[in-house]
Amino acid sequence: MQLPVIDLQPFLQNNLIAARPLRQSDFEDLYRAAYDPLIWEQHPNKNRWQLKDFENYFSGAMQSGGALLVSDANTREVIGSSRYSDYKADTNSVSIGYTFFKRSHWGSGYNYALKRLMLDHIFQYVDAVTFYIGAVNKRSQISIERFGAIKTGEEETAYFGESAKLDFIYTITHDQWQILNLTK
Repeated sequence: MQLPVIDLQPFLQNNLIAARPLRQSDFEDLYRAAYDPLIWEQHPNKNRWQLKDFENYFSGAMQSGGALLVSDANTREVIGSSRYSDYKADTNSVSIGYTFFKRSHWGSGYNYALKRLMLDHIFQYVDAVTFYIGAVNKRSQISIERFGAIKTGEEETAYFGESAKLDFIYTITHDQWQILNLTK
């Protein structure tokens, strides 16, 4: 059986977000966006704002083959990143995660706009999407539940170059996503 060709680094845009494949040359701009301890206070690694930890995060992003640089569609300012990862052929599923935004773009629809673009795109290829969210990351748990994702498990997860931490696993299926889109 031949695996489907999935575009894990698309160019995505709407009225708020412009997302494109992350490049090595984006390091400085993305680090500038990430350099705020409060961004990371609920993430599994609270030190990603520090250069050494951010270098590890960025290296993992580059190696993932699914990382996106996220900019404000109007100002073109780099405001964060997200990525697709962990395609599983047996369940035809992929994960979305490692998302962060500058605090200036919290609570104003940017995360929702990005996740909507990413889900619309990836559901052309897969049957389900999982989100691994730190057990202490209440903001992200609430946010993903608003999309209709359902908590399906808990797992110790070791992120790229980091020690394992407890994650809650959320899942949304293609069919659930279609139903949600029909009701909006």
